[in-house]
Amino acid sequence: MKLVTFDKGRIGIVDGERVIDVSDLAGAVPGTWPPVGMVRLIAEWAERGSTLLDALANREGRPLGEVRLETPVQWPNKVIAFPANYHAHIDEMKHGNGSSVISTYKASGQGFFLKANSSLSGPADDIVLPPLAGRQIHHECELGIIVGKRGRGVTRAESRDYVFGFTCLLDMVVRGKEERVMRKSFDTFCPTGPWITTADEIADFGNIEMRLLVNGEERQSASTRNLIVDIPEMIAMSSAVMTLEPGDIIASGTPAGVGPVGDGDVLEIVIEGVGSMKLRVRQGELGDHPVWDEAKAGLAV
Repeated sequence: MKLVTFDKGRIGIVDGERVIDVSDLAGAVPGTWPPVGMVRLIAEWAERGSTLLDALANREGRPLGEVRLETPVQWPNKVIAFPANYHAHIDEMKHGNGSSVISTYKASGQGFFLKANSSLSGPADDIVLPPLAGRQIHHECELGIIVGKRGRGVTRAESRDYVFGFTCLLDMVVRGKEERVMRKSFDTFCPTGPWITTADEIADFGNIEMRLLVNGEERQSASTRNLIVDIPEMIAMSSAVMTLEPGDIIASGTPAGVGPVGDGDVLEIVIEGVGSMKLRVRQGELGDHPVWDEAKAGLAV
């Protein structure tokens, strides 16, 4: 099943080229704050999921092109991100910096970080670049893993039961030496969408193909089979530290091929069996601060 958030917090099911509004069945109230409709649906899936199947069979839908798709989970408890999770990406970053130091920075030893929830944006939103002279802003193509239920100390063997579904995700980053969370948390720096594809539609979590195109040219391509920390271990590692909650988003880490983006670029992320989305990049006016002048160069992580 493909679940979307659209038109100011409505919840829908995508069926081909139509969207079936199931906000009432999901317990979502469009336009309210905070926008927790999808989180509530995920948390109460055992009670509500079967009613959605009935709606899929019996309700009329609206054309997909007539609704405005939003980031699927608008109000997660947290966004968990795994850096340096592909060996090829580590190699390109090491060579790009002329240093072997970054070779020690891999997800299996470094762990994860948190990305601001306010950086989330949807498939209809532009990626807005801050005006940081002399800095490169890079694209990072990633798989978004949506947590399905509350858990702490989850084992690898139990991990599949905690995956609700998947979404496309871009982890945008300002290169430099400042704290990673700061460089990755600008508004619109975590586009997700266009929907959540539920886990039952993905047979093999260890063989999900993804790619990213910039202005029609392929820049990144990889599979989850090449991850250093695989999906079961992401669940186990993160839940060893903190309680996972329904609707939490885990970003898988990016493959090789990262590069700078600029005003007017169009990014297209495609994940096999999950979905695809095109995003326009534009230059914004907010985001500059003297802190960015303190360290113009350094490890590009």
